[in-house]
Amino acid sequence: MAERHLHDREMPRRTVLGASAAFGATAWLPLGTVGADSALAVGPRPPALPGGLEPYQTRYRNWVGEIRTDPLWTCSPRTAAEVAGLANWARAHGWRLRAQGRRHTWAPLTVADGTARTAPVLLVDTTRHLNAIGLDSPTTVRVQTGATMERLLAFLGDRRLGVTACPAPGDLTVGGVLAIGGHGTAVPAAGERRPDGHGYGTLSNQVTQLTAVVWDEAARRYTLRTFDRSQADTAAFLVHLGRAFLTEVVLRVGADRNLRCVSLLDIPADELFARPGTVRGGRSFADFLDRDGRAEAIWFAFTEKPWLKVWSVEPTRPLSSRAVTEPYNYPFSDRVPEPLARLIGRIVAGAGHLTPLFGQIQYLIAKVGLTGDLADVLLSDSAVREVLTGDLLTHLVAGGLRSDLWGPSRTLLQYVRPTTLRVTANGYAVLVRRADVQWALAEFTGHYRRLVQEYRQRGRYPVNGAVEIRVTGLDDPAWSGVPGARPPLLSPVRPRADRPEWDTALWLDVLTLPGTPHLHRFLRDVERFLWRTFDGTRAALRVEWSKGWAYTDDAAWADQEVIDRRVPDSLRAGGGEGWDEAVAVLNRHDPHRVFGTAFLDSLLS
Repeated sequence: MAERHLHDREMPRRTVLGASAAFGATAWLPLGTVGADSALAVGPRPPALPGGLEPYQTRYRNWVGEIRTDPLWTCSPRTAAEVAGLANWARAHGWRLRAQGRRHTWAPLTVADGTARTAPVLLVDTTRHLNAIGLDSPTTVRVQTGATMERLLAFLGDRRLGVTACPAPGDLTVGGVLAIGGHGTAVPAAGERRPDGHGYGTLSNQVTQLTAVVWDEAARRYTLRTFDRSQADTAAFLVHLGRAFLTEVVLRVGADRNLRCVSLLDIPADELFARPGTVRGGRSFADFLDRDGRAEAIWFAFTEKPWLKVWSVEPTRPLSSRAVTEPYNYPFSDRVPEPLARLIGRIVAGAGHLTPLFGQIQYLIAKVGLTGDLADVLLSDSAVREVLTGDLLTHLVAGGLRSDLWGPSRTLLQYVRPTTLRVTANGYAVLVRRADVQWALAEFTGHYRRLVQEYRQRGRYPVNGAVEIRVTGLDDPAWSGVPGARPPLLSPVRPRADRPEWDTALWLDVLTLPGTPHLHRFLRDVERFLWRTFDGTRAALRVEWSKGWAYTDDAAWADQEVIDRRVPDSLRAGGGEGWDEAVAVLNRHDPHRVFGTAFLDSLLS
């Protein structure tokens, strides 16, 4: 399909859900913001915005609270055409535009921590108006980038459509997920055939068409332009890190499939993460992948038995399963109980020796909330029972058994609410042969355990959250169903042409409370081990864009050797399309760097 120049693009009225421009630009302000004419507004007002848009001020704070800014000027465009108008305004006045969604991120891809009120930065809130969803065909959905993933999956589910995997939080915008190559956990089980419309990689790989604000050299202005997936330049926009502004995409979807999710808490880490061939019994992580294809391990700090979730495709409800009709089915993880909050406060304040207790309590809360089994709590010491009070245990048990759930896919794919425990996280993808997943997992978990003990022997407890482990396929462009499609150039799971046997990605995250002493040095040590071990010989490492990486002793996203060399080279390796092409395409379509930050200028140089 040829590229189309668009002045505006409205979705058919009969298919639009939710988005409306009926309110005037000044009729609504988000909670916690300050209008431009308010006496509370600080700093000089920006030049008049186009189209009658009114600016207001809001403080940017990301989900975990590690990125905080002064009050920044913000606006809520009502149409995609108004975004293009803002880009021309920004170019004329020397400002930069930053798309803002639900702020559920860790990396400084939108704005940097401490961005001052005097910075010529305008946040563009996509969530208020640019959130329409509608069917484009029986197997594609057209969605504006400010719509949340929760609304998207609910829309699809109502029409018996769905996706194979997606990020667990529902409070993410579609645009935010696409910008960083968001993913879930899924590979084909042994003998499983991929259904039409489904894929096992990132959501970005499901895009068949997108509309972006780009520079038109002939017109000497920014305009809306639609790219079909078969066009070469599209591959650079599918994962763009905030270096572009997408207003709308079309996604390939398929018939929904009912899933069963079984939680297991009785498998020792030494067995689940064992080196290949060292244990028998069919309970290694790779064994579960072979049987069901979908698994996630959550390994709380200083505990011996991870929480393993295993999803399987089950058209009809098994007799032992509890049927569910809505997402977020682990209420015990939705909020932090007050006794636990007090313990967290002591740990962050310096009482690191309480970290093993914290890990044990997290495990027990999950076990009681899932199974109702109180035996381990009753056998615990007084320190545990001081936190797990009778009232808390009664509340956990009252939620009912949740270790075996069944329902439409969205009810089991989305299970993290915004109110869950807020932790910082690093993130990496290991590209590897499916047959080597267990080897790679054993390498990582063995080193992680040794490193934790080394720090503990020095009286340091930098990790108090969990290790999270997921597995996906790579981004095979054929899954989009578009002839001539190319993989997302900046996707962490873009396949390598020189290593076609690497067909799987092992995702590794280490979670810990923000402000924990020594966390950056620990995560630096983890990162250096990963680069050494997965060096391109048997497997290769890439960073997960939205999480923490490039660690020094004191900060994330600060190791210039990682930023300048390792990250770009990881996407250059294997030859062919990759890093340099993506940077060139994004620069060509935004030569004035309206969509950028100082960090992105450094990274994508």
